[in-house]
Amino acid sequence: MSAAETQAPRSSLAKDFHDFLMRGNVVDLAVAVVVGAAFTAIVNSLADDMIMPPIGLLLGRVDFSNLFILLKEGTKAGGPYTTLAEAKAAGAVTLNYGLFLSRIFTFFIVATSVFALVRALSGFRRQKAPPPPPALKQCPFCLSSIPVGAKKCAHCTADLAA
Repeated sequence: MSAAETQAPRSSLAKDFHDFLMRGNVVDLAVAVVVGAAFTAIVNSLADDMIMPPIGLLLGRVDFSNLFILLKEGTKAGGPYTTLAEAKAAGAVTLNYGLFLSRIFTFFIVATSVFALVRALSGFRRQKAPPPPPALKQCPFCLSSIPVGAKKCAHCTADLAA
C-alpha cells in the first residue's frame, strides 16, 4: 500500500474550506475587520471625548452620558438618581436617550468618513484608468472614418499599407 492510499481522504467540505482560506480574500477581510475595529475606537473617542462635551457645555453643562428617563425605580434604596451609573447600580430601568444621541453623532461621523474615503478612492481610480485606444482613424485620401487596422479604404479604395 502506498503512502497516498493510507491517508484518509479529505472531505469535500474540508477541501472547499481550505481552498477558501488560501484564496487570500480571508486575509483581506481579516485586515479590514481589524482596521475597522481600530477606526471604530477612534471615532467613538472623537464623538464621546471631543464633540459631545462642547455640545453639552453649549446646552448648559449637560453630560450626554447621564441623560436618561427613569422608567422604574430600582430594587435597592433609591431616590433621585443623578447619574446613570447610580441608577444601574440600584437596578433601575432607564431609557438612555443621552447615550443614544451620542451614538447618532458617532454614526454620522463614521458615515461621513466612509463616504469621503469611498469618494476619494473612486476619484483616484478614475484618474488611473488609461483611455481606450481609438477604434477609428481617418483615410488620408478621402477623409472618411475607417477602422484602425484597415489596409484599404472602404470608401475610396485607396491602399493604406504605407
